[in-house]
Amino acid sequence: MRLHELTRNIYLVGLMGAGKTTVGKALAKRLGYRFLDSDQEVEERTGVSLATIFEIEGEDGFRKREAQLIAELAELRQHVVATGGGSVLRPENRLALRSSGTVVYLDVPLHTLHERTRHDRKRPLLQVSDPRQKLRELLAQRDPLYREVADVTISGSHITPQAILNLLLKKEGEAWKR
Repeated sequence: MRLHELTRNIYLVGLMGAGKTTVGKALAKRLGYRFLDSDQEVEERTGVSLATIFEIEGEDGFRKREAQLIAELAELRQHVVATGGGSVLRPENRLALRSSGTVVYLDVPLHTLHERTRHDRKRPLLQVSDPRQKLRELLAQRDPLYREVADVTISGSHITPQAILNLLLKKEGEAWKR
């Protein structure tokens, strides 16, 4: 299979700090796909930061906006999308992701997630007294959902776009061309 023959979207899921955006940009470039970060897209559409959305509308308000965006993204082709860490919480999002693309779970160890996010003040869910404990709770809640929706799970701290691509080509083969 040639890279230019691939048409399905690729969705990267995982907790904040897993590397979805970094890996997604490189993977999109390698494939010649367009890259989108769902959190950034919500910010661009609303004109305010995620922290502001959480402050004004709460997490539920943000999740509604996120679900609307994912439904729109599911209509696109040849995109690599870094999803928000909580995008898998809603069943309709999981269905949209699975039905419109290949879902890759970046399964990164808790200590790595904490190291990558501990100084980041732009993550509303981590603005608590014990961010490491919050990450532990989020991982316990979301890991089963990430695994449920994922076509491919890649574990480790040093995930490369080439490793993802190799696994996708091996695992998905011709089915990825749909």
